[in-house]
Amino acid sequence: MSHPQKTPIKALIVDMDGVLWRQSQPIGDLTRIFQKIEAKGLKITLATNNATLTVEQYLQKLASFGVELLPEQIVNSPQAAAMYMVRHFQPGSTLFVIGKDGLRQEMLKHGYVIADGKGDAAVAAVVVGMDWDLSFEQLCQATLFLRAGAAFIATNGDRTFPTPQGLVPGVGAILALLETASEKKPIIVGKPDPLMYQIALDRMQVSPSECLVVGDRLETDILGGQQLGCQTALVLSGVSTLQQAQAWSPPPDRICQDFEEVIDQLEAHDG
Repeated sequence: MSHPQKTPIKALIVDMDGVLWRQSQPIGDLTRIFQKIEAKGLKITLATNNATLTVEQYLQKLASFGVELLPEQIVNSPQAAAMYMVRHFQPGSTLFVIGKDGLRQEMLKHGYVIADGKGDAAVAAVVVGMDWDLSFEQLCQATLFLRAGAAFIATNGDRTFPTPQGLVPGVGAILALLETASEKKPIIVGKPDPLMYQIALDRMQVSPSECLVVGDRLETDILGGQQLGCQTALVLSGVSTLQQAQAWSPPPDRICQDFEEVIDQLEAHDG
């Protein structure tokens, strides 16, 4: 189910949820898969729309599956959101954040103030990521801030999220509610926007044509890679189905059952 290889692959940009794991359940033997990547001399960066965890928390999660990576090998949507914020909003601006540690800490690190929603201070932007503990009260506060003129920024638009039990609501589902209530459309900084992929390419010092983007979702992972001119591989272990992949135009360069099958198809690279 793969197309003839074009430029030899030197590097990988790999999604996490639905490719490496479903929540706390690994997909395959990750230790063995990463040993194969190392043996083939391929560079790798993980790039995720998931904004719930910090880079350090991702490194700990990987270590629990027997995989040791460096902080610069992880790019997440909070980093992309921070790059966007710094370009458009002064540090010291007050934000209302729906999200977990990954998003909150990245905003604080860049000098932004996070509103608790109880005061009536002017909020420059509402920034939305995944939040398992989201309350109706937070949705009300976010809507009021948006209607009062706050900008609307989101880490991603993924409508669903893969779990061992199946697909559950993702950030896109939260955005749909806020968009309906506020009558505003969000600016989405995660995939398919190529910003995260560009960060990864710069860190690995490779050109798009030498890089294979691996993901489980056509409208984010694969579309983002195609827009940047990377080669793409869809794995069927997460969200998108074979039927959807066959209808996608242009098709992914490779369609594989899982991440290990992708790696097994790749040639060794001598650096």
